Amino acid sequence: MKNLLLVLLLSVAYCSAFPSESSKGNEENDAKFAEEYLKTYYNLKTDIRQSRKRGDSPLVQKIKEMQQFLGLTVTGRLDSDTMEVMHQPRCGFIDVGEFSTFPGNKGWNKRDLTYRILNYTPDMPNAEVDVAIQRAFKVWSDVTPLTFTRVYEGTSDIEISFAAQVHNDFYPFDGPHGTLAHAFAPSSGIGGDAHFDEDETWTSGSNGYNLFIVAAHEFGHSLGLLHSSDPSALMYPTYHYTDPSEFNLPEDDVNGIQSLYGARITPVEPTVPEKPREPSTPSTCLPSTSFDAVTTLRGEILFFKERSFWRQISPNSEVERHLISTFWPSLPNHIHAAYEYQDGDQVRIFKGVKYWTMRGFEITTDSPKSIYDFGFPRTVRRVDAAVYDTISKKTYFFVNDNYWSYDEQKQTMDSGFPKKIVDNFPGLTKVGAAFQKDKFLYFFDGHRQYEFSIAQKRVTRLLKNDSWIKCSSIKANNLRKRSRN
Repeated sequence: MKNLLLVLLLSVAYCSAFPSESSKGNEENDAKFAEEYLKTYYNLKTDIRQSRKRGDSPLVQKIKEMQQFLGLTVTGRLDSDTMEVMHQPRCGFIDVGEFSTFPGNKGWNKRDLTYRILNYTPDMPNAEVDVAIQRAFKVWSDVTPLTFTRVYEGTSDIEISFAAQVHNDFYPFDGPHGTLAHAFAPSSGIGGDAHFDEDETWTSGSNGYNLFIVAAHEFGHSLGLLHSSDPSALMYPTYHYTDPSEFNLPEDDVNGIQSLYGARITPVEPTVPEKPREPSTPSTCLPSTSFDAVTTLRGEILFFKERSFWRQISPNSEVERHLISTFWPSLPNHIHAAYEYQDGDQVRIFKGVKYWTMRGFEITTDSPKSIYDFGFPRTVRRVDAAVYDTISKKTYFFVNDNYWSYDEQKQTMDSGFPKKIVDNFPGLTKVGAAFQKDKFLYFFDGHRQYEFSIAQKRVTRLLKNDSWIKCSSIKANNLRKRSRN
């Protein structure tokens, strides 16, 4: 029995959260809370209150270890940033730094895996659960040779169930807003199985906990991964909502899973030679899609989408389409936000918890930096959109249905934020991209674009998202090499 418990302790990974009622201003409560946290996740052996009295270095060392792993400023003290992160919902397996497999585990010794859904949550239609689970497996099969086949009877490699409280695996759930789920490392028996806490509210959207996001994380554990110290990674310890339609597996997760199973090899389909055709103008209009980010740049407007960007040099000029990598090899694709700070002659590009700074068309040598330098709380894992208002001298950052106001001159976040977008930008609830032109802000949300009067503080026009790209004047400029300046 002891050996079985030891195996389970080495192989289980489960998501948990600590209560948020602890007053951060109460030093004694913080000390007790931190003691349990460090014992659970960083193997602290010393009583934290006795350590403070004696000034023992093991306590300071564990705090520094935790701060370093979670990307905090390493102070060795229980400062406000450290306590804030400790209170976030997170996966309960011990943090071990960088990507790693479970001790002594090399992942599955086969590439074709099966899964079975044993029961369903009443929070979602069964069909939505099926889709969320299938998409969560696809996250990993898209980048590896692994395949996942659903079976409806018998024993499968990965068995999925919803349960509350005690459910026969030595790791009882703890009610709403605590433990979200847990999964076991690859092995026979319970190995690979994933359990989801039925006391949580499961959803396919942003209310409650998104089943796709949690399942994708847990299946990473089912395949043999521990946590990543990269805050933008899916396998980072804390839960963070991302719109499933916009989800792309971060590079850190790709590297981790491919270290176990290798990269997916897509066979080349045979092609039938076609008759030569006249060269056609490449499609540069996007009438049925949305932009990842939009920004101005020294009078130009740049529209980013996946691996490409569109360059509107002037209202009467031809629209150019280019690959991001052609102009900026160091920038990632699928960026999340961008804005121009005209007074500083800078454009800032955001993806995940990192941002890059451009002066003209050159990336600065100190890029990338952390978005937390702006003063965001650690719960923010990406910026959806950003825009600098040349009239108020403020930069507005949009995250889900909230926004922050940043004072560029003082280089600090304004107090009292975040606020709801709809409160100060009536008519808007979410922003996917934004830029300023003259006395108007232009907000993009899906296929729609809103012209917002800064003076009147209201939406004045509803436009198509591609209204700035003049399709009739488009030429095959993406086939030419143009000056970056």
